Amino acid sequence: MRLNDASVVIRPRTTWEAIDLGILLSQRHRRVLMSSWALVTVPVFVLLSVLLWESPALALGLFWWLKPAFERLPLYILSSALFGQAPSVQQALRQWPRLLKPQLLASLTWRRLSLSRSFTLPVLQLEGLGGVARQQRLAVLQQRDAGAARWLTLIGMLLESVLWIGIISLLYLFLPGQIELDWDWQTMIASSAQDWLWLEHLSNALYVLILIVWEPVYVACGFSLYLNRRTTLEAWDIELVFRRLRQRLSAVVASVLMLGLLLVGPAGQPLLAAESSAAPASPRLLQQPLNSQAASSAINAILDAPPFKNTETLTRYRLGDAEPERPQAGQAPGWLKALLELFDTPRLASLASIIEVLLWTTVIGLLVLLAWRYREWLQTFVSRRPAPQLSPQRPLPAQLFGLDLGRDSLPDDVAAEVERLWASQPREALGLLYRALLVRLLHDYALPLTSADTEGQVLDHVQRLQQPQLHAFSSTLTVHWQNIAYGHRVPPLALQTQLCAGWRALFGHGVGQ
Repeated sequence: MRLNDASVVIRPRTTWEAIDLGILLSQRHRRVLMSSWALVTVPVFVLLSVLLWESPALALGLFWWLKPAFERLPLYILSSALFGQAPSVQQALRQWPRLLKPQLLASLTWRRLSLSRSFTLPVLQLEGLGGVARQQRLAVLQQRDAGAARWLTLIGMLLESVLWIGIISLLYLFLPGQIELDWDWQTMIASSAQDWLWLEHLSNALYVLILIVWEPVYVACGFSLYLNRRTTLEAWDIELVFRRLRQRLSAVVASVLMLGLLLVGPAGQPLLAAESSAAPASPRLLQQPLNSQAASSAINAILDAPPFKNTETLTRYRLGDAEPERPQAGQAPGWLKALLELFDTPRLASLASIIEVLLWTTVIGLLVLLAWRYREWLQTFVSRRPAPQLSPQRPLPAQLFGLDLGRDSLPDDVAAEVERLWASQPREALGLLYRALLVRLLHDYALPLTSADTEGQVLDHVQRLQQPQLHAFSSTLTVHWQNIAYGHRVPPLALQTQLCAGWRALFGHGVGQ
């Protein structure tokens, strides 16, 4: 890295100031970052959605799991732009296959759920460290700023969720009122999963669009935390100050050399003789309050004490050159005791508790997923709730919505009468059919309808009967009855055939059948 070519001021910053620097870096190069991210991730998402069209949740899960592979491209762009010229989109895409090679399997397996992923990624990609060297490097870097990197990941997850839900809610607000009237949450849940695949894939696509905006910012913030930590550890700001001083003093070097030549005699001997800097070996100044021997003893005592000399006493097993003592008969080996002591620590106990919670959460989530996946099978073989006890007989309403609900007011063949009235009087035809439906619901199904019920409440009562064919017919008839009764919108002629056929399939021809 050429520190003199850095496009930002190299100085130690606070943690959140370093994160602000990452946001500014992502804004400065947002075009190339967002374009390259979209060109890499969108085709992968489309391919996963096509291959897993029947399982949109699995397609989104695989795409989310591949995020560490995608994050290497923004880091390459940011590192190149910080210490040189920012690459173009074509140059960045050509470098992406090369960036995937080092330790990709580790990044997608045991390191995938690391909360400090954005902070440790530069160690792998920019420094090229692995194995023990990587662990030692991370141990030094994570002494500070690792907590901020974890908070950055948690806040990023929350921000992704909020933006995702917000965009879905915004699309829902743009839906026309008539479509929203036709929707019912219980109907949507009870409907076949095939009917809503397009909606699940649409919500997945919205999440992918959110990542185009947010993920480069996340990588840039982690990269700025990494730079801030290295600036503090390696004193980059002090090194830059010395480099500037060297550039200033390079102009007077020649003058200093000329002055040195003038101070040297013709025979090559200096005109001013300097005393030897070597300290005398024999004692001197013995009559003074502080002689050379006392000074030497005081200096040695200081050098033998901390922080110049630290003596460490180890009482546990440690690998080294010396042979460990052999355990006596009946005693556990030393390595086993050391291993047990290693695992008997508060940190590992907390880690074990966290792993236990994650495992139970995974098991519960899988059970819920299986129950949702096979909900139709469960509805078939699991007994339903017992039917509620019927309330005492109450008088049936004589009218609903201004319609007479008496059986005697209906013709013998409702469907035939509707077909006769449809061409000249469609309002009366739909009114007759809707009135006949209400009579059937009151007398045949004993629905507890009252004169204060609305059309929507009537549909709720019909849905509780758990008869899909009756509910579908009632919903269609109610919508078109409302359109002509309140909106004066005449239904299409083809609807007459559909409604009459549906009536005959449900109730036959006569009123009393």
